[in-house]
Amino acid sequence: MKRLWILLLGACLLAVTSAVLAFEAATAEKSGQTAAAKEEEPKFIRTPDVIYVPTPYEVVEKMLEVAQVKKGDVVYDLGCGDGRIVVTAAKKYGVRAVGFDIDPERIKEARENVRKNGVEDLVRIEQKDIFTLDLSEATVVTLYLLPQLNVKLIPQLEKLKPGSRIVSHDFDMDGVIPDKVIHFKPKGQREHTIYLWTTPLKKEKN
Repeated sequence: MKRLWILLLGACLLAVTSAVLAFEAATAEKSGQTAAAKEEEPKFIRTPDVIYVPTPYEVVEKMLEVAQVKKGDVVYDLGCGDGRIVVTAAKKYGVRAVGFDIDPERIKEARENVRKNGVEDLVRIEQKDIFTLDLSEATVVTLYLLPQLNVKLIPQLEKLKPGSRIVSHDFDMDGVIPDKVIHFKPKGQREHTIYLWTTPLKKEKN
């Protein structure tokens, strides 16, 4: 009788273990399918608004410093290129970050950069037209666009939560008064200008 109970107990344990393993495998497969669904293959949508010029890493770090990125922030980079700003934000500050670009090549590069740096749990790269985005989730927005494109974004930026920070590399936003303008010259490089605005935006009086 004792031997029978031991055999029955062993069979039960084996069945439970098999069920747990099957559940974990199904969950992993579902997660993989979800991730794949979120990360659709990038395709041509339209010609990008600007030629891609990467922001030097020293300037990336200075932009995030000027924005006073802190735990709990959500960083949006509009025109993310190879993803260096969102990757740096995640690695250095441990914040969630989303990079948006319309160029399929940049999307591929940015996603590879995210994977290479192991920040998939914090960073998302999306192929989107930045002028169609809802920015309300962001608390920090980073830009390296032309002045007229910054101006075009104003209606979206005005919907950010109060106290959100917007930082732009080299280009201002006509009609909006910056909180800070910083001139920064990394060793061996040209001088860069970093503009900071906080919401609500301060409009110039006519």
